[in-house]
Amino acid sequence: MGEPDDAGVYQISEDLALIQTLDFFTPIVDDPYAFGQIAAANSLSDVYAMGGVPKTAMNIVCFPLEQMDISVLREILRGGLDKMIEAEVALVGGHSVEDKELKYGLSVTGFIHPKKVLTKRDIKPGSMLILTKPLGTGIINTAIKAGLASEELSQKVIHVMAQLNRYAGEAMADFPVNACTDITGFGLAGHLAEMVSGSGAGMRIDSKSLPVFTEALEFATMGLIPAGAYKNRKFRESMLHISSDVFLALADILFDPQTSGGLAISVDKSHAEQLLNSLHKKGIEWARIIGEITTGPERIWVQ
Repeated sequence: MGEPDDAGVYQISEDLALIQTLDFFTPIVDDPYAFGQIAAANSLSDVYAMGGVPKTAMNIVCFPLEQMDISVLREILRGGLDKMIEAEVALVGGHSVEDKELKYGLSVTGFIHPKKVLTKRDIKPGSMLILTKPLGTGIINTAIKAGLASEELSQKVIHVMAQLNRYAGEAMADFPVNACTDITGFGLAGHLAEMVSGSGAGMRIDSKSLPVFTEALEFATMGLIPAGAYKNRKFRESMLHISSDVFLALADILFDPQTSGGLAISVDKSHAEQLLNSLHKKGIEWARIIGEITTGPERIWVQ
């Protein structure tokens, strides 16, 4: 509990530890099946970020029984189950309560070797940083709610959010990765700040290399910024030095709260291109090398 890692780890024996995590949230899309898939993928992600393999899950459900038809809940659970089947995770139960606001997610248990646990703060100077999913989902979800996003864009973003980080986790298992985290509600800047804080190292980020939805840049330029982005900026901007050359909308996207975002992977420099190629071969087409780990101070330079 002393460090803000993505999940809890409990050692069982010399060669086995449990990873435990839970996550649930309110709908971010109208399609209940898609919401179930996104929520499940998001919940499973923390296990992959720790370097582990999820094994079992339990549903967490809050449902307004008097306001919504039970068929909505069936579709949410079907979406979640299909994503668990893809992840080869066994659904072993769950709990539901009646609530005025719909919420869904999972409590997940995974396995890992105690000596292979990946934490956030073990970043090593000289390593390269890889990001596996595009940024801007928070901004685009805001545009969807405002009725400004096309159906094609909505489906593209849903597809990305519903993608499992399983395949990125499998790829990085073959390389000398020293730290990892997943990018979710604190935005890229917030989660990278967690990696830097207390590590004794810093980061240098190349803004031109960041994978970003083009449409998110357009909406950000229009001022469609979710409230969470302003909170993230207020909390973490003191740790960032953003060059004046960085496009203003792109700077906003650094703080954009992501839903079921990608993994930020710190890997030995000599293996970075190989890992990137492996990610691309697994269909993770958005993966990019976005920067490098530097010696201290514990700050993030964005150029």
